[in-house]
Amino acid sequence: MNFQQLVLASHNAGKLKELQAMLGHSVQLRSIGEFSQVEPEETGLSFVENAILKARNAARISGLPALADDSGLAVDFLGGAPGIYSARYADGKGDAANNAKLLDALKDVPEAERGAQFVCVLALVRHADDPLPILCEGLWQGRILFQASGEHGFGYDPLFWVPERNCSSADLAPVDKNQLSHRARAMALLRQRLGLA
Repeated sequence: MNFQQLVLASHNAGKLKELQAMLGHSVQLRSIGEFSQVEPEETGLSFVENAILKARNAARISGLPALADDSGLAVDFLGGAPGIYSARYADGKGDAANNAKLLDALKDVPEAERGAQFVCVLALVRHADDPLPILCEGLWQGRILFQASGEHGFGYDPLFWVPERNCSSADLAPVDKNQLSHRARAMALLRQRLGLA
């Protein structure tokens, strides 16, 4: 498949920059913000459903092939929560509130039971009614710390311990995170599927 341009189903400039860097320069990634400021309602019950929903919406609005990412944190002890609700775990009050709520939910949980993974599902549709979306999933295994550590990243990065680097995700330089993360793993699969690897 040969795509010159894809519209990214996100208004997040940081995510656009990160995904464009991972995708390389043979494909231009454009923001859905160029076409509409309206966010679709994420009514799916899984990362896969929400990624497809967002990709179809972006393709319908822009008339271009669309790429969507749905990602979040799944904590083993919490049965996979916050999961698809990661960004709005603390009722949309932002990263600090989300992190505080997570630490509170795990306050008496021992280290051995604090396993977690960041999850990313990328969905690519050629058009809004594409019956065969390309789906690529990336998982990044780690555990939840007892307190925040690190200055980089966003979201739950300060609480996510990366065993292979012996530090939190927020301690990693962005270039290192972009090689290890759930999003990087999903994007590596997508690059293979598109013949860019």
